[in-house]
Amino acid sequence: MHRSYQPFKPVTNRYLQQRWDHNDYDNHCCKVRSALPTVDTTGSRTPAHITVKLKKLQLQEERLSVIDRDNHLLASKLSNIVCSKGLVDHQNQYQTRSLNAPKRSQELLSITRQNQAIYQRILARQSEYRRGLWLDDWEKTQHHLNSISRYPRGLTDKRRFQRKVMFAPEEGSERFSSSSSDRRDQHRDLKH
Repeated sequence: MHRSYQPFKPVTNRYLQQRWDHNDYDNHCCKVRSALPTVDTTGSRTPAHITVKLKKLQLQEERLSVIDRDNHLLASKLSNIVCSKGLVDHQNQYQTRSLNAPKRSQELLSITRQNQAIYQRILARQSEYRRGLWLDDWEKTQHHLNSISRYPRGLTDKRRFQRKVMFAPEEGSERFSSSSSDRRDQHRDLKH
């Protein structure tokens, strides 16, 4: 009983009243959805000259026309080059000139003259080193070394040139060497 439709007023047929009430409610919802406000809250329409921006369109069309004209000129030049097999005059008949070239050449000439004068002075100068005195002093030093040393230096210099190459020892064989240092090591071992 609690699920049955309960109208607000007493009726003879509850089922029909339920359908009429639902139809009335749906009509009311449709009217609410389609209702318009009584106060106009929409903003004012923007003028057409602001939205379209005719000046910008005009500048853009002029720019495109200039680009098209340049493209046509370039295409005609390229077609002329293709038809004439690319004969282009690319030789420059002018000479490159510098404004300060004479000044630089004068400075270069003065520097070369100065360098030549310095070179001549160096060649004309006598050496202050006395090579002969140095050689005499060296010979005296060699003589003193030979007289002081236990073994004369001449013999060791000769032996230095007589050294031979050392060979690596093979398995089961002795080491072959003819260097003077090995002989000295063997001599020391015999003493000790």
